[in-house]
Amino acid sequence: MNESWASSPGVRRGMQGNRGRDTKPEMAVRRGVHAAGLRFRVDYRPIRELNRRADLVFTRAKVAVFVDGCFWHGCPTHHKVAKSNAAFWAQKVARNRERDAETDRILSDAGWTVIRVWEHDPVDDVVNLIVASVRRDDCELS
Repeated sequence: MNESWASSPGVRRGMQGNRGRDTKPEMAVRRGVHAAGLRFRVDYRPIRELNRRADLVFTRAKVAVFVDGCFWHGCPTHHKVAKSNAAFWAQKVARNRERDAETDRILSDAGWTVIRVWEHDPVDDVVNLIVASVRRDDCELS
């Protein structure tokens, strides 16, 4: 096995099965926001030149939403340290967090509102936050 991050073929298969988009938490948020009457882009670059994609993007209102997974983004409440290959995964999660902060800064500097939520946040609370942020600028549809 050539993959340095996978401690076994089973771990490799399990990690490769993780989705980059259309996760259950993301889909729940999308359904709620859509039911509230808002339209959005999915898995979209808010800034075309920047190779960073948000889960939901409201282009007219300039709101970018990220639904972060607890393992991949190091949730302070639910993140579990990997037992195998711990140093690799600790570095990977730390780099993800650094990139998240950099993305937030770049988008904010460009006039975007960045909403970053955890996969375990209550969907209704997340939807209410998104709706309020998008409608704040009287931009109901994007």
